[in-house]
Amino acid sequence: MTTRPSGACVAVRPLAQLTTLRVGGPAEVWEVDDVTAARDATSEPFLALGAGSNLLVSDAGVDQRVVKLGRGFDDVRTFGSDTDVWLGAATPLPGLVRRARDAGLSGLEAVLGIPAVLGGAIAMNAGTRHGEISDVLQEVELLVDGSVERLPASALDLQYRRAHLPSGALLLRARLTLTPSTPERVAAAMAPVDAARAGQPKATSAGCAFKNPEGDSAGRLIDAAGLKGLRVGDAMVSHEHANFIVNLGQATAADVDALLAEVQRRVSVPLEVEWRRWGY
Repeated sequence: MTTRPSGACVAVRPLAQLTTLRVGGPAEVWEVDDVTAARDATSEPFLALGAGSNLLVSDAGVDQRVVKLGRGFDDVRTFGSDTDVWLGAATPLPGLVRRARDAGLSGLEAVLGIPAVLGGAIAMNAGTRHGEISDVLQEVELLVDGSVERLPASALDLQYRRAHLPSGALLLRARLTLTPSTPERVAAAMAPVDAARAGQPKATSAGCAFKNPEGDSAGRLIDAAGLKGLRVGDAMVSHEHANFIVNLGQATAADVDALLAEVQRRVSVPLEVEWRRWGY
């Protein structure tokens, strides 16, 4: 490992160590803690890595540099009771949701339990049927070609599980607007979201594998096709929730990719993979 004086830690690492599905080959990973280091890291073509959920990396890894924001962009510890707040893109979403609840701030209930950092949640417009991160997003701060720029959320054309960031941009910070409430009311609003997530598997996964088709549920369609428990190698369609593919321990990206294709082949309605794919 090489430590760069500008605040970047650089190493070639298997991305299986940095993704929630625990599969993926090597890449040169730059973990940066300040804007100066981020400028250095983004001087070449790169891929931005958040918490590593909603991501399938090939067994061969990726040739591009991978940039990951470090603790210098994590503001969960300093988040207080401000309703309009700038937060670093590496701020973990679960901790932010809990702190907002404890401060009596409403707006983040819908993203309860999503294993993401704020930047990744924005890039995927993370959410549930109860709402999305775009509901509270006002503005973003980006590093583009070495310059720090700010854009309103409206410029990102936020859609279902997708945001349109400028090409070559690294998301640094975001401004959220929350609504004053009470801890009790926020907790009550979280209850149905928490109940809906109770049926999701605790095993290693990357989150929901397929986008929900218009007016239907991918999980329901996969379950109706009798595919719970379908397995390729150590990749398996979860018995608990059919829209989750779990890693039983030694799954490869090739196993997961083959299982995704088999599910798509066997379900009568076209299913679109929700995850990003690197190295394909």
